[in-house]
Amino acid sequence: MPKRKAIVTVINDLYSDRRVDKTCRTLIEQGFEVTLIGRLLPGSPALEKRDYHTHRLPMIFQNGILMYLEFQIRLFVWLISHKGNFFWSNDLDTVLPVLIVAKIRNAPVIQDSHEYFTGVPELIHSPLKRKTWKTLERICYPRVDELITVNQSIARLFEKEYNRKVHVIRNVPETVSIPNPRSKQDLGIPSDKHILLMQGAGINVQRGAEELVLSMEYIPDAILYIIGSGDVFGKLKKLVGDKKLYNKVIFLNRMPYKELLEHTRIADLGFSLDKPLSINYKFSLPNKLFDYIQAHTPIIASDIPEVKHIIKEYDIGLIVNSHKPETIAENIQAALQDKEQYQKWQENLKFAAEKLTWKNEQQILLELLRKYV
Repeated sequence: MPKRKAIVTVINDLYSDRRVDKTCRTLIEQGFEVTLIGRLLPGSPALEKRDYHTHRLPMIFQNGILMYLEFQIRLFVWLISHKGNFFWSNDLDTVLPVLIVAKIRNAPVIQDSHEYFTGVPELIHSPLKRKTWKTLERICYPRVDELITVNQSIARLFEKEYNRKVHVIRNVPETVSIPNPRSKQDLGIPSDKHILLMQGAGINVQRGAEELVLSMEYIPDAILYIIGSGDVFGKLKKLVGDKKLYNKVIFLNRMPYKELLEHTRIADLGFSLDKPLSINYKFSLPNKLFDYIQAHTPIIASDIPEVKHIIKEYDIGLIVNSHKPETIAENIQAALQDKEQYQKWQENLKFAAEKLTWKNEQQILLELLRKYV
């Protein structure tokens, strides 16, 4: 019997989206032949060899409405000209062409919503754009065969809006073994300083990075590493220059996951400081939270429901109630100075890391896929 051909779509450049990578490999394990489609960006790194096919769509436009329109057209043309009998769409910005082609072929569509897209800050302040995306969501989401999202808060929103079952599959990582991890010295990181870390592929405005940088004025004997990418990097680097924090804040570009984990595991504290200024940020459950847990790195996080729930449930860090740089600094110093509490967090992190793994979370996805294999 020939394998079913699954086509998975996403709008990013495929390089560092581990949720999508895990999905593709789970589909392979269930007997699908998988092709992952994304977008080629000007600075996209080469992709390592994977167990599934990949294709990046070349683009003329790189941002704004023209980029979205071009991507919809290019994605539709690619989908209609290639064989596929099972479709997996990631996020609202890929679902329309997928749904059209799937209906033409009478094939199932699974929609995986990584966030509450119509609640992102960029749309909150642009009513016309938000109305456009919301209309698209209302057309497409009731028509997909399965709807998945990343946490219970967002699931409840979708269930209320569309009166349908929404599956929750959190973006927890796999257990990654690094047999010979590099030391601070190997990584070029000072061994006589506390290491603070904020990481992620979406370090954007209003995610607390600005205040974290400013808090470094009040923290002695510590260096903050910011690793990844996002639209606030330019502003952060200007803040570092204005406040003369060159020796206290270090920026590193996004890197392969195992290399990133080497940095995460030597950090004394990891930060997740999203502000609840939009529905999307209020109900976010950032990937970095689970990476810190796997690396046994205690966490300082902002007071948003899903993140607070994880930290309180496992007792693995502190919740800050204000984004004032002085308050963040006070919490950092309290966390570093209370050795007994810090050791307790590290012990609790070992337990949390065993529970919050893809091997456990994947069971929800396997149960969902049974009707399609």
